[in-house]
Amino acid sequence: MSHPTTRLLAMLELLQTYGQMSGAEIARRLEVAPRTIRRYITSLQEIGIPIETQRGRYGAYRLRRGFKLPPLMLTDEEALAVMLGLLATRKMSFAVSATAVEGALAKIERVLPALVRQRLDAVQQAVTFAMKPAYDPPDAEMLFTVTAAIRQLQSLQVSYQGWQGEVTERSFDPYGVIYLEGRWFVVGWCHLREAVRMFRLDRMLAVYMEEATFLPPQNFDALEYVMHSLAMTPSRWYVEVGLCLPLAEAQQRIPAPLAVLEDKGRHVLLRCYAQNLEWMAYVLAGLQCHLVVFQPPELQRALQQLATHITTIAEAAEMGG
Repeated sequence: MSHPTTRLLAMLELLQTYGQMSGAEIARRLEVAPRTIRRYITSLQEIGIPIETQRGRYGAYRLRRGFKLPPLMLTDEEALAVMLGLLATRKMSFAVSATAVEGALAKIERVLPALVRQRLDAVQQAVTFAMKPAYDPPDAEMLFTVTAAIRQLQSLQVSYQGWQGEVTERSFDPYGVIYLEGRWFVVGWCHLREAVRMFRLDRMLAVYMEEATFLPPQNFDALEYVMHSLAMTPSRWYVEVGLCLPLAEAQQRIPAPLAVLEDKGRHVLLRCYAQNLEWMAYVLAGLQCHLVVFQPPELQRALQQLATHITTIAEAAEMGG
């Protein structure tokens, strides 16, 4: 955000959105010095924007009550960001209807200057998003309720359908919502199980806000919890393998929801569950590194069978050539 005019517009948007903000907070968001914010405030006041200053230790700036900015002021780059976000939303089937996306696109296009609108039309016609759509996206109203509860630290009453079809009622303190691998998850404290649990939003049949409030644990990482839970969901085989790779490189090669990785110094310990050891052998072979199978011993045989199969394919290909 290098151009002063862009910063001025961004500062106006912040004040209109949040009502009142300290100079330090505005400076942090715009990545400028606090004295630069004071200069911007003066410039805006000189052209008639009614910005009021609240002095003192907890001083802040705010727009005069009743003053409204024009409904939409977007730079070319901001308009492009909004357009790409809406197009990605439409492609990935997020928790909004196609009608809502098309309506938002139409409204934005209607109020933009002709030149900007033409440039965005070109982007919309030329860009293709090759992304996996969401599986069974949750109802928009349900997503609003869950995220509002997270923001307001209020408990939820949830009617939830498990993977076998059973329906349970539970009180739930939501910590965060995660979209991962085409699924929507919510993580929090389940009063029924008296433990942190992860639930799929599309399996929530009904959600109601309760009057009870809660305090989430400090520094809780909802995304890390979801990835760990997916990797460690019990299945037919429990797998432990030592990888002769640096941890950072192993994290790049192995998708986070596939396995839990731990740096053990001499090797990286991979832990996960697998339904099919032949598939697991194929994944490990694709890492192209030395490894040690700790368990199960059947995985070692699966790797040997895969090696024999690949050798047979290579020999046949050489004979054919």
